[in-house]
Amino acid sequence: MLSTGILFLLTFHLQAQQYDIVILNGKIVDGAGNSWYYGDVAVNDGKIAKIGKAVGWNATRVIDAKGLIVAPGFIDVHTHIEGNDLKVPTAGNFIMDGVTSVVTGNCGGSNVDIAGYFRQLDSVKTSINVATLIGHNSVRRKIMGDGQRDPSAEEQLKMEQIVARAMQEGAVGLSTGLIYVPGTYSKTPEVIGLAKAASRYNGVYASHIRDEGDHVTEAIEEAINIGRQANIPVEISHFKVTYKPNWGRSVSTVAQVEKARKDGIDVTIDQYPYVASSTTLNTQIPNWALSGGMDSVKIRLKDPGMRQKIKLEILESLKKRKITNYGFAIVAYYAADTAFNGKNISEVNLLRNRRPTLLAEAETVLEMVENGSASMIYFSMNEDDLKRIMQFPFNMFASDAGIARYGSGMPHPRAYGTNARVLGEYVRLLKVIPLEEAIRRMTSLPAQKFQLRDRGLIREGMAADLVIFDEANVGDQSTFVKPHAYSNGFNFVMVNGQVVAENGKHTGVRSGQVLKGPGFGSGSK
Repeated sequence: MLSTGILFLLTFHLQAQQYDIVILNGKIVDGAGNSWYYGDVAVNDGKIAKIGKAVGWNATRVIDAKGLIVAPGFIDVHTHIEGNDLKVPTAGNFIMDGVTSVVTGNCGGSNVDIAGYFRQLDSVKTSINVATLIGHNSVRRKIMGDGQRDPSAEEQLKMEQIVARAMQEGAVGLSTGLIYVPGTYSKTPEVIGLAKAASRYNGVYASHIRDEGDHVTEAIEEAINIGRQANIPVEISHFKVTYKPNWGRSVSTVAQVEKARKDGIDVTIDQYPYVASSTTLNTQIPNWALSGGMDSVKIRLKDPGMRQKIKLEILESLKKRKITNYGFAIVAYYAADTAFNGKNISEVNLLRNRRPTLLAEAETVLEMVENGSASMIYFSMNEDDLKRIMQFPFNMFASDAGIARYGSGMPHPRAYGTNARVLGEYVRLLKVIPLEEAIRRMTSLPAQKFQLRDRGLIREGMAADLVIFDEANVGDQSTFVKPHAYSNGFNFVMVNGQVVAENGKHTGVRSGQVLKGPGFGSGSK
C-alpha cells in the first residue's frame, strides 16, 4: 500500500503542466486598457498557454518579474525597414525599445513583389515580426516612372492589379506618400481606385498626407474622403502640424478626425513623440522640379534661369513659414561628405565659405541635392501640439524609422527610443496619459487596426510576444547629438515565445515571423 503522502506527490506530478517559460509575479498590463493586476504567465510552443497562478506549473525556464510590468510586445505601425532588414536582421534598435512587430512599406514606398519579399525575410530570419503595406509610389513608378501626369485607363488598371496581387500575397493594405515623387503628382481619383483594390481584401489605407503645414486641413480631408469613397479604414501617418504659423492647429485637426469617426469613417492616426521630423532634403525642392527623377532634376539645375527660379520658390516657401535661415534643418546623413552629418544647413553653408543669407543657403541645398541629396532632421513642431495629439485615444505610437546600423550616421533618435520615450517622459514624468492607455496604443490598437489577430493582447492562445520592463526606470537614451543609444528599462523582450533581449542585451535570437494580411491566399475578387 502506498502512503497518502506518496499518492499526493504522484498525483501532483501527473497533474503538473510543463511549459517552455513561466513568468512569475509580474504586474500584467494586458494591452486592452485594463488596470494592471498581479499574475503569472506560462509560454509554450510560441504561444501564451496559461495566465493565472503558477500552481503545478513546471518550466524549462522561470523568469521572476517581481516589481516589473509584463505587457504585450509593442507593434510599430509606421516603419521603413526595407534594405537593412536583410543586412541587420537582428533589428536591435527596435527590439531594445520593446518592439516585437513592425509594419513596413509606409509613405508609398515598398517592395512591389510582396511574395518575393516575404521569401527573403523567411530565408534571413529577423528578430522582429514583419507585416508590410503595398506602396503607391513604388507601384506608380513601376508602371509610369516619375512623370508628372495622370495615368491612362490602362495604366490605372495595371496599378490596381498590382495592388490586388500584393493583397493576395499578404500585404496588410495600401500606403501613400503624397508629398514624395511620384505620388505627389497623383490626383485623388487615382488613389481611390487603388484603395478600392486594397479594400476588396479588407486592407487598410495608410497615408503620409499631402501637406502637414499650411494645407493640413485639406490633406486630412482628402485622406478621410479616400476612406469614405473606397470603403476602407484610414490610418493617417505621423500626425502633426508643422512650422510656427500652424502651431496650435492640432485643436482643429484632431477635431477633424473625431468628426470623421462620428460620421462612421474608421480613421486612426499614429505619432512619434518628438518635435522634429525626418525625411529627405529633396522635400525642400518644388515638386515640379523633381519630375522625371534625378537625371531630370540635374538637367534643370544646370540651367541658370531654372536654378534661380527654383531658389526663389524655396525662399518664398520659407518666407510663408516665417523661417529666416536653415538652422532648423540638420543633416542626418550625407554620403557625399559625412563631415556634414550632425550640422544644420546654415552651418554647412558657412563651411562652403558662403555668406549667411537664405539665398546662399538655398544654393547649398541645391548643391547637396545634386550630389545625391541627404537624410535630414527638421525641427518644425510644437510641444503643446504633440501632447494634444498624444491624448487622442485613437492615436498609436510609431517610430517612422528603419533598422539602424549601430554607430552609422546620425539617425533621428526615434529609431532607438520612441516607446521608451513615451513611457518615461510622457507617462511617468509628465503624466500626459496613463500607463495602461499608453500600452493599449502600442499593442491592441495597432493589432486591431492592421488585423494582426493573434498579437497585441496577453490572452491564452495568443502569440507570446511579450515585454517585461521596469516602469520606474524605462526611458530613452538616444539624443539628436548622440543618437546611437539603446533604451533603458527593458529587462526581457520575447518574440514568438523566445527570449530575444535579456537585461539590456540582444541574445541574437531571430524568432520573428512574416505577418500576412487578411487577403492572403484569397485569389482574385
